[in-house]
Amino acid sequence: MIIGVPKEIKNNENRVALTPAGVQEFTKRGHTVYVQSTAGLGSGFSDEEYVAAGAKMLPTIEETYAIAEMIIKVKEPIEVEYPLIKKDQLLFTYFHFASYEPLTHAMIKSGAVCLAYETVEKADRSLPLLVPMSEVAGRMSVQQGAKYLEKPMGGRGILLGGVPGVKPAEVLVLGGGVVGTHAAKMAAGLGADVTIMDLSLNRLRQLDDFMPKNVKTQYSNEYNIREAIKTADLVIGGVLIPGAKAPKLITKAMLPTMKTGSVICDVAIDQGGCFETSRPTTHADPIYTIDGVIHYCVANMPGAVPYTSTLALTNATLPYALQLAEKGWKKACLENHELKLGLNVVGGKVVYEGVSQAFNLAYTPVDSVLNGEVALN
Repeated sequence: MIIGVPKEIKNNENRVALTPAGVQEFTKRGHTVYVQSTAGLGSGFSDEEYVAAGAKMLPTIEETYAIAEMIIKVKEPIEVEYPLIKKDQLLFTYFHFASYEPLTHAMIKSGAVCLAYETVEKADRSLPLLVPMSEVAGRMSVQQGAKYLEKPMGGRGILLGGVPGVKPAEVLVLGGGVVGTHAAKMAAGLGADVTIMDLSLNRLRQLDDFMPKNVKTQYSNEYNIREAIKTADLVIGGVLIPGAKAPKLITKAMLPTMKTGSVICDVAIDQGGCFETSRPTTHADPIYTIDGVIHYCVANMPGAVPYTSTLALTNATLPYALQLAEKGWKKACLENHELKLGLNVVGGKVVYEGVSQAFNLAYTPVDSVLNGEVALN
């Protein structure tokens, strides 16, 4: 198979989809890998390292898309990339379709095969290609929250861990999944007073067993959230419904009850955000303030630590990408249920129910596409 690795062009996105080590795994199996020049520089990988691993370098993104049967990326294509995507071309990347309708319509129109990292799912409901970036984002959310609580950044001027004789900051974490767990661990490690909320009592029991003593668990409902945000200095939203829009847990009407200079960090922004007042921001312009509450809603948080993120992502995606290259997308998805769940849009058809529900689009069961029961565009 011919694999293309374009340079990421989203704002301050320094990750790359494939490391030189990953390239070598493809080339030694007889596949051809084209990497756009300088695609790896932001993550610390030179063009020379890719060439040594067997890659062929191309100067432009247009050439990379034009030659590839499978495009491996990190972030969803942005508007300038839409015309480059070909019918029947396989795109393997994060899409987060439910958060952005124009992207969904563009991929339907393209006739491409869109296999989303974030909906590849194991039998135990875990999301193996989302986990590594969720781990990074969960930990980063606390770093960023601590920074924006500083007075020069517009915050309350509070140190997350406090000092002897001064109480630490109160951190509220919404969601006890991967993001929430790593955020709570990080905040607790810095000495904050942490509360983590979730809808699953079993998950809260698990968290209660292994979290340090400065982390408390609480059942998540509207009343408890309303009460907790009144005293919270930092709120981290880490709620995820795979492939669907995130629920709005903090409404605009709740914001005036929060402390002036407090910070909310919406890690769920890729899926539409779990705060009503959230809108995507960038690393170049990461925050805005509403009712005295600082909002940090950067949609590609792990892009700020690209060396760590790229290695973690390739570790997770490479085994799946190799299956796609070795077998072709259809056979790979028929034989691997985890990959099949990653299919979101195929040949002009929406085959992931959460995406069809988000925008009231026609839904085509993925099995009918894989079995050749429906005609594709």
